[in-house]
This record gives sequence, structure tokens and C-alpha cells, in this order.
Amino acid sequence: MNDFEMKVINNITVETVTKAIINDTAKWGFKPADFITLVNALMDLSLGKRPENIPLEKKVEKPELSELSLPIIGEQVNIRLYNHNTDFKIVQKWLEDKFGRWFLLSRSYTRDSTLTQLIEDERNILGIITLKDAFPIGLMGYLDYDKFHHKSEMRKLIGEEEYREKGFAKEATMLWIRYGINNLKLKKIYLNTIENNIRNVTLNKELGFQIEGILRKECLIDNKYFDLLRMGLTVD
Repeated sequence: MNDFEMKVINNITVETVTKAIINDTAKWGFKPADFITLVNALMDLSLGKRPENIPLEKKVEKPELSELSLPIIGEQVNIRLYNHNTDFKIVQKWLEDKFGRWFLLSRSYTRDSTLTQLIEDERNILGIITLKDAFPIGLMGYLDYDKFHHKSEMRKLIGEEEYREKGFAKEATMLWIRYGINNLKLKKIYLNTIENNIRNVTLNKELGFQIEGILRKECLIDNKYFDLLRMGLTVD
């Protein structure tokens, strides 16, 4: 990657983070003086000065390139192949809230598809995330699996609300990346996320994904247009 490309990606990253901060702070009723305090805090963090109430970030190990097959066994979660007979109604329930609806949003045409269409497409590979006791909590997917070009779109969803933001999505994603690289022989994994979803963007960057660009006003959700952030992970 040359200097110009790096500068463009950095500018996109700054714009994305800024929009996310503005959207979140608007919900908290920030005033102009609060933004000055925020900027100062960001400067302190960038210079290595950490406020006492902010814990040190835990280092995330990149996925190891060991051979994996389904089911995948992790420390907190396992991933097994989707079973239509036992999983359809469970997944259907997961797809009813705003997070689930995003899983169904078509990348190619930015319109909602159905679970049946998702399942019946032979280019899609779906895995069920379960706890160690086999209780299903979420869904992983490789969509539009391109065997010739060795690439696919990755999607993830923790369907059970009480298990969100507890680290299960991160481990499941790492396992799914390893599966894609080793078993599906993927050379590129890409994904699309709403650009103001800073939590999801941060998780993806920790796992090695890089921002490739922004698709302006790409999708319409609840009568509101959203930009999509395209991120990619390439394998040498």
C-alpha cells in the first residue's frame, strides 16, 4: 500500500470515528464545552496518559492458521454447521430485531432478503454459535462464497440479547476466520457495516480488517439512509 492509499484510508477512518462520536454524544446531551473536554481526553490517551477509570485494552491475538473443520471448538463457544430442521425457527426469531435485520440485508442490492433465500443459496455457508453446553446464541456466515477468487463476505450475529457485548462475538469471529482461511482457502474476507457502529468497526480492526472505503447513503433502514463502511482482511 502506497502513501496516498494509506492517507485516504486514514482520512476515512477519522471521518468514521468522528461521526460515531457525534452520534453517540448527541444521545447523551453533550454541549460545546463537553466536546472540548472530550478532545483533551483523546489527546491524553493518544500520548499514553490513561484516565484511571479506563482499563488497559486487552491484547487480541490474531487467529492462528491451524486446520479446523466443523464443529469448531473454542474456549467459550463452539460453532457447528447450520441444521435446517432444528435451527430455522431459532434463527428466524433472532432476525426480528435491528441486529438480525442487518444480517439479512443484501450486500449486492441493499435490500432485505428472507432467511429462506439466505439458506437456499448454495454460495452461502452458515454456522451456529453455541455455548459449551450446546445452547445456541448466534449465527456466523460466509455469503457469496467465490471458490475461484477465494473470497467471501463474512457476517456475524449474537442473536440472544443477554450474550451480546460479552466477548462471545469476538471469539466466534476469530474461529470463523480460521475456518475460512484453512478449510475454504479464502484469500480475502470482507464485510460491510453501518459506518457509525464504532463498536463493530473496532472489533473488526482488532481482528485484522482494514477500512477499504465508504459507500455513501448505500442502504435505507426505517426510512433513514445510512453509509456503509467496507472492510477487508487479506491473506498472503
